[in-house]
Amino acid sequence: MRRALLVVLASSAALLAPANAHAATTGRVLVTLEPQAGGTASAASAAASAAARPDGPSVPALRLVTVRPRQGTSVAATLRALRADPRVRSATPEQRFAPRALPNDPALTLPDADKDAPAGTPLEWTLPREGFAAAWNLSAGVGATVAVIDSGVDASHPDLQGKIADAIDFDDVRPGPATVDPDGHGTHVASLACASTNNALGIAGAGRDCRLLVIRSDFSEGSIIAGLVAAAQRGAQAVNMSFGGGGASDPALGAALQYAVRHGAVPVAAAADEPVQDQGQPASMLQPAGTGPQLGRGLGLVVTAATAAGARASFAGFGSEVSMAAYGTLTDGAKPHGIIGAYPAGTTVRETGGKDRKPCRCRATIGGDSRYAFLAGTSMAAPQVTGAAALMRAVNPRLPVARVVGLLKSTARRPAGTGWNADLGWGILDAGAAVDAARRVDLLAPTSKARATSPARGTRPRIRLRVRLKRSDPSPGALVASGVRRVEVWASRRGHGRHRIARTRKRSVRVRLAPGRYKLWSIAVDRAGNRERRPAKADVRLRVIRR
Repeated sequence: MRRALLVVLASSAALLAPANAHAATTGRVLVTLEPQAGGTASAASAAASAAARPDGPSVPALRLVTVRPRQGTSVAATLRALRADPRVRSATPEQRFAPRALPNDPALTLPDADKDAPAGTPLEWTLPREGFAAAWNLSAGVGATVAVIDSGVDASHPDLQGKIADAIDFDDVRPGPATVDPDGHGTHVASLACASTNNALGIAGAGRDCRLLVIRSDFSEGSIIAGLVAAAQRGAQAVNMSFGGGGASDPALGAALQYAVRHGAVPVAAAADEPVQDQGQPASMLQPAGTGPQLGRGLGLVVTAATAAGARASFAGFGSEVSMAAYGTLTDGAKPHGIIGAYPAGTTVRETGGKDRKPCRCRATIGGDSRYAFLAGTSMAAPQVTGAAALMRAVNPRLPVARVVGLLKSTARRPAGTGWNADLGWGILDAGAAVDAARRVDLLAPTSKARATSPARGTRPRIRLRVRLKRSDPSPGALVASGVRRVEVWASRRGHGRHRIARTRKRSVRVRLAPGRYKLWSIAVDRAGNRERRPAKADVRLRVIRR
């Protein structure tokens, strides 16, 4: 059915709505007429027949009128009446849209002053390039929790205020509260996933309004296993693991990853920070060797680092254990220009350096606040994918882990006509495309209800009656429903057995029943194959009488 849309532009004085605001209805109905229906007289007549009155714009070029139900008449009743009128081509509830709004975090617009950054490059250039502006217009990440197994976080950081749902310490080497981060790595990673967004401070987090489950680890295998199980038990929708190491696969770690997946957490691991094909653990358990090119294979996601030029960073892992990529550095080379993220207030061990590494000289300032830093690596790429997974789970909470993993891979940006490649896996993260794909996966069963008049009377051995069917396919929030494909009518006579007596795509169906007492109910099936559960009570209790 063709539908005409009327777009009403808000004035420039309108307040900016939050990015996750979905269209609301106005209480009016947009009506388009059939070509042969005539003009305004037919429109007024059709409106009057549906207990409605003209109210709002009329667009003759589209044969469109706007009507409002009269007092005491519902929009649903008006829609039914209009849709039954042969003069009407379509009747749809009018929606009210809202201006798009990007978060006001300074890093999204402040230029990067580093000499290595091309002119006009904002400090936080990664998220716009990865489609997060489009993703946030569909999902704000509300209700999603991201677990970050790392070195802890500086909970006093302004970009982490109100973001920490829980914090657990599994660090036996340097025991302490998980809300303290002596290294800085965990604070940086956590902020890339879930920093406070649209707070006019610092940076934006990929997962926007997601919350953080901070798990401080000493990176021993036992600590990581305990962290994975804790994340699963506390309902995390995604788990970020920006670490790795060599060695043989350990069954206990594999069991912990499986446990997290069974409990609905999407595991995301960073690829190696070396140009090697063995990504180490836990990455190679999520995407075992040889499975990267197979879209449907893999327990989770292994993320390598790309440069702003769209190539794999020279320091990043590659090969058949890589699932996909996200940006991990602006520029490549001996001293890569990293990704901006939150950083602890105190001096970190990365800044002091040590016997095996030089001081990082990574600290940066945003708006006079020096609690930020540029770090480069696959560790920075992974939490951007984790944040995107959180947005997907927020917009479609029923989406299984395997579907999230598959959609992130299949929607990643890569040259047209190409598939997986050894450098970037399935391509560079496109959060907007991934979230849009997630909201189009219909996992909700439709609903229906049968109605029929009792008693039904007739002179024939089998009495004819009409069963009317009310049906709908729910689409809460930004979800897109597939629509009802058919409705089945089932019957039980005198409490014995139950059998299907009709199936139809229409809103009513005629059936023939022998005399007796019946229970009737309907079961709807949508175009995605979701099937309504049989109701506990019959829709109709009916007596069929032969005269």
